[in-house]
Amino acid sequence: MNQHDPIVGRYVYITVQGKTYRTYYEEAGEGIPIVCLHTAGTDGREYRHQMCDADMTANFRIIAFDLPWHGKSIPPADWYLMEDEYKLTTNFYSEFILAFCRALDLHKPVIMGQSMGGNICLDLALRYENEFSALIALEACDHSTGWWIDPLHHPHIHGGEAVATSVFGLMSPTSPDEYRWETWWYYAQGGPGIFKGDLYFYSVDSDFRDKAHKISGRIPIYFLTGEYDFACTPEMTIRTAEKVKNSEVTIFGGGHFPTSEDPVKFKEVIMPVLRKILQNDPERRSGGRDLPGGRQGQAPARNGGASRPETRRTITL
Repeated sequence: MNQHDPIVGRYVYITVQGKTYRTYYEEAGEGIPIVCLHTAGTDGREYRHQMCDADMTANFRIIAFDLPWHGKSIPPADWYLMEDEYKLTTNFYSEFILAFCRALDLHKPVIMGQSMGGNICLDLALRYENEFSALIALEACDHSTGWWIDPLHHPHIHGGEAVATSVFGLMSPTSPDEYRWETWWYYAQGGPGIFKGDLYFYSVDSDFRDKAHKISGRIPIYFLTGEYDFACTPEMTIRTAEKVKNSEVTIFGGGHFPTSEDPVKFKEVIMPVLRKILQNDPERRSGGRDLPGGRQGQAPARNGGASRPETRRTITL
């Protein structure tokens, strides 16, 4: 008997800053939309485990796209004529996320991103807070230095295998080998210069140290960081959350790629967050049932445009 994943993939055309990008995305589930953002140099496959989890997809429509130049989203048609190297910028990244959500006609989706996808949540909160219902920032902070950019792009060592091997140290030693090597495989397949170009955003252009305190707190932001992550340490995440109103922090025993390197551990830490989002927006449930574990925890206050209390919580699992 044939067995199929519940994931469905297709393409949508997104126009940003004068260029049109044929963009690949996958999705599964029904209910509140969650748009998932992959890490630098990889693609939406990092979320395949969550899209195959019936507990998550019962009330959430999980959507993961490949950013242009990544995975199945090829570069723009004239990329070979470009004189400048690929560099992901904050403005393009945020504008692309917004354009993607509008192209799919998503009403106030949740954004969940890890690493660079987590950092961009800060910019989305600053510039587009009315477009989203919640932000889940995995392995995110207001600034992460990029001492590794140029060495990994040196002509003597450049290549997908070198890039992939360099990220092994960012993963938890307790993550299953099967999934750590799966994550390695994603990194080994990145296009030339794409990892470096993404790290330009992550380590240079996304400096929110003097901006994070300006986030209004009108939408909740959930920070989740693994204790083995040295690119974004727990201390860096906690420091950031202390500046952000209506935020929560969860520190857990994982690494920099929680959705793909250890999906079982990630499920343990993300389910309480999903329950809170569901409590805040019960009318958008697809099946009308609670997530496993019931209604646990106190949801952040939701008072329209009124001021909100700062909600911070640190958990170590």
